[in-house]
Amino acid sequence: MEIKNRIVKVGNLSIGGGKILPQSMCNTHTSDVDATLRQCLALSEAGSALVRITVPGPREVESVKEIKRRLLAEGCDVPLVADIHFSSETAIAVAPFVEKVRINPGNFNRDHAEACRQFSTLAGVCRENGTAIRIGLNHGSLGERITSLYGNTPLAMAEAAMEWIRLAVDNDFFDIVVSLKASNTVVMVEAYRLLAAKMAEYGHVFPLHVGVTEAGNGDSGRIKSCVGISALLSEGIGDTVRVSLTEDPVNEIPVADYLCRRYSSGSQLESSLSAVKVEGRSIRATYHAPSRERLLMELSCDFGKRLLDKEIDDISFDGDYAGADGRRVEIDKSLSDYLADELLQACRRRFYRPEYIACPGCGRTMYDLQGAFETVKKRTAHLKNTVIAVMGCVVNGPGEMADADWGYVGEGAHKVSIYHGRTPVLRHVPDTEAIDRLVELIQESNAADN
Repeated sequence: MEIKNRIVKVGNLSIGGGKILPQSMCNTHTSDVDATLRQCLALSEAGSALVRITVPGPREVESVKEIKRRLLAEGCDVPLVADIHFSSETAIAVAPFVEKVRINPGNFNRDHAEACRQFSTLAGVCRENGTAIRIGLNHGSLGERITSLYGNTPLAMAEAAMEWIRLAVDNDFFDIVVSLKASNTVVMVEAYRLLAAKMAEYGHVFPLHVGVTEAGNGDSGRIKSCVGISALLSEGIGDTVRVSLTEDPVNEIPVADYLCRRYSSGSQLESSLSAVKVEGRSIRATYHAPSRERLLMELSCDFGKRLLDKEIDDISFDGDYAGADGRRVEIDKSLSDYLADELLQACRRRFYRPEYIACPGCGRTMYDLQGAFETVKKRTAHLKNTVIAVMGCVVNGPGEMADADWGYVGEGAHKVSIYHGRTPVLRHVPDTEAIDRLVELIQESNAADN
């Protein structure tokens, strides 16, 4: 059987074919046209090949049209991706004015047959307007029908994606990109590997958008993202990359750009890894890195896949990196132990602190997500064997924090819901009190367990 490797046009870009493209997403409210325009321009200037903006409902379609008009007036032709949840009507309304629409088709309707009909209608509108579609499925938001068949598993994610891929092909629509994101790197990597194999077996291989969703921020967010994404890119799986950090989205681009440059076909990017010593199933690596951030990214890419796949069990580092003033900074034992702990936690091999799941925020976020996340981390740092999610809104939050023991989810209007597992235990908590209540509940639960 002939395998057709699809290349998808998204505005002036081609996704697929060997060059991997970085992208990001605005965290502004789309109705705030000025703020969203500024962030689109900043992301484009930083190197984001595509920019995604949320479109919560029909009212924001006019804002999208105005943002696009003003971007072109500024001489910026960066393709826009409309991020849609639940509403096929909104997707259809905005499709003529953007280069790509991101959807989870299973969320269009609880009745699968009706969701299929709505997806087919959207595909027809996109075909007429030259608009691509990203089929974006996330771990934890697969829907009851799929999970009843396959569980909440990587296989379920891949099978769900294949249903919509087959429907797109049946509708003679081939401008699709697919993503299967999870905050759990093991789940994320396995799901993409399964999907890549299933597409090859089907005979239609579509471009893949890869990323670790809700990776968090700081060193841990960068390491976790690089571990999952590099494991796939090193196997030729992935055509465009989003690094999801709970920070200013411009900060995502240097990490995504490094991954794209390292793994694009014909890349000449050199590593600063100078020596590797193998002792049984442990490794000691020596780096002479050009910066601290580059050190984090390189070690994650060099050894993350081997730890994920359990080829090795432990790792340590020495060497140095260039500080902000250009002077060399030694990788001492403290830094080596910290980097090893972070890398092993990102690969889910050893947990030395709480595991955090935190979305990057978008136009649906109605509270200070970054500030709340930092405070939650400080107040819960001692809870070693706990998974805590800090989510921007109720649209994705409860579903996508599938692995979390506890969840802090924004409701809007400065109110928060607190979840224990998938169960909301407190609703409408003022955000000025919510972190205290979260910590109290965790402590009470831990005391009861002991």
